[in-house]
Amino acid sequence: MSDDIPAHERYIVAGTKKLRCGFTTGTCAALASRAAVQSLLGGSVPQRVAVRTPKGWRAEAAVIADGELVPFARGGMVFRCGVRKDAGDDPDVTDGCAVFATVRLTARAGSGVVVTVDGGAGVGRVTKAGLDQPVGAAAINRVPRQMITAAVADVCEAFGFAGEVAVTVDVPDGARLAARTFNPQLGITGGISIIGTSGVVEPMSEQALVDALAVEIRVIAAQCAGKRERPLVITPGNYGTAVVARLPTLAGMPTLKCANFVGTALDLAAACGFTRVVLVGHAGKFVKLAGGIMHTHSRMADCRLELVCAHAAVCGAGAETCARIMDCATVEAALSVLDGCGLTEAVMRSLVAAARRHVARRVDGAYTFELYLFTDGHGVFGG
Repeated sequence: MSDDIPAHERYIVAGTKKLRCGFTTGTCAALASRAAVQSLLGGSVPQRVAVRTPKGWRAEAAVIADGELVPFARGGMVFRCGVRKDAGDDPDVTDGCAVFATVRLTARAGSGVVVTVDGGAGVGRVTKAGLDQPVGAAAINRVPRQMITAAVADVCEAFGFAGEVAVTVDVPDGARLAARTFNPQLGITGGISIIGTSGVVEPMSEQALVDALAVEIRVIAAQCAGKRERPLVITPGNYGTAVVARLPTLAGMPTLKCANFVGTALDLAAACGFTRVVLVGHAGKFVKLAGGIMHTHSRMADCRLELVCAHAAVCGAGAETCARIMDCATVEAALSVLDGCGLTEAVMRSLVAAARRHVARRVDGAYTFELYLFTDGHGVFGG
């Protein structure tokens, strides 16, 4: 498929369903930022604007102009544009919401462009450590910030502008929408997060995902047909595959991305005759396996911190440490608490052992398996 086909005109086939793709809030912010800068430097508001997403797909949307445009050449320095989120056929609570960007240009002699990004009304603020951005920062993740910067710099280069560009992203309906997301539990207050690692939304219909998972694993199994040893790596998504690539012992093994359907993937691996399965996942998700939770989506169950706390207590953590763990927003932050009392290794060993027991019960001897949990700041645990 050509990369010039916009994300919102692309489809994925899952079983008997054809589902339309969309684009993320991060892509919306980049589109709105590009439109605002282009309006100021070009002297007119574009009807539509496009950016290239990290996935390589083009995303485009109609532009919502806010206010009267005074071209930059005549002294106008601030303008606000927006676009509407199109999540395709994904059941996304932010689908259809408007995402705006206000840009302020300050010309500076010399060459180069400096872009700063912040959040305004309806964009959440980080209040707990362990998330993508530091405490106090707008909940605009790293990849969307990069996309905004690249989109703005591209327009500035085209018009020969050098100086500073301050971008403020706002979502008018963000505070209301945030109540329907996981943000309050994560300690993100005041609005939604501007997120996305690929820039595009691929539909997350649950049955469609399960059907697609079954199709994918059957394809992998067919490629192993006739072989005595049939290994498989199962990981939730891109973070896991990145870690797999760094583990020499797993080089060349086929990999299945299971999203939240860990138990389903384990069952399918047995049904398809795999002889060895290696589970690799971020501790923030796979710690749930220590509680026997095999569907890891937060709406099904979220006992991450409770599990870390219980195993910390078993390993000797006191009441104060346990209370601090329960006040954390993420597993990564909880491990940082454990670092302070020297219990990280012991607690992770305990969690991995519990997860292995639950996985062993699910697998029921159908194949051998290994289990690895990892975090960005603490490395890989298990084996």
